[in-house]
Amino acid sequence: MKLMTLCFIRKEGKTLMLHVRKENCVHDGFWNGLGGKFESGETPEECVQREVEEESGLRIKDPVLKGSITFQDVHDKTKNNGHVYIFVAEEYDGNLIDSPEGKLEWIPDDQFHTLKRHAGDKFFMPWLDQDKFFSAKFRYDGEELVDHVVNFY
Repeated sequence: MKLMTLCFIRKEGKTLMLHVRKENCVHDGFWNGLGGKFESGETPEECVQREVEEESGLRIKDPVLKGSITFQDVHDKTKNNGHVYIFVAEEYDGNLIDSPEGKLEWIPDDQFHTLKRHAGDKFFMPWLDQDKFFSAKFRYDGEELVDHVVNFY
C-alpha cells in the first residue's frame, strides 16, 4: 500500500490544480491537487510541504490536515491501492514554476465540475470545507467508483 499526501492550495475563491501529464500513471489526464508519495521517515506534513514545492515552486505554510482516504481497486488488490492524507493550505510564498508533473492552473471553485477528475473527488471536495476531520475508503474498479464509506470526527 502506498502512503501519499494531497494538498489543495486555495486563494480568493480559486484552487491551484494540476492537469497531470505522466504516462503510465493512474492520474494521467486528470486534474488533481498537489502531492505525492512519502519518503522514508517523513511525517505527512513534511511530505506534503516537499511535494508541493517540488511540483509547484510554492512553499506552503501551516497546511491543515482535513482528512484521510484509503483507496482500493476491487479487482487488483496490489495495484492502485493506497492511503492519502488530504491537506488544505491558504498561506504560501514563492513563485509558480513549470511543473514536471503537468500544467498548473488556478481554477475558480465553481468550475470544478468542468474538470476531468477522479470519481471520488465529487464526494470529498465538499468535506474540505467542514470543521470535522474525515476518514474515508473509496473502492474503484479501474476508473469507476464502486462504493465509499466515510466517518467524521
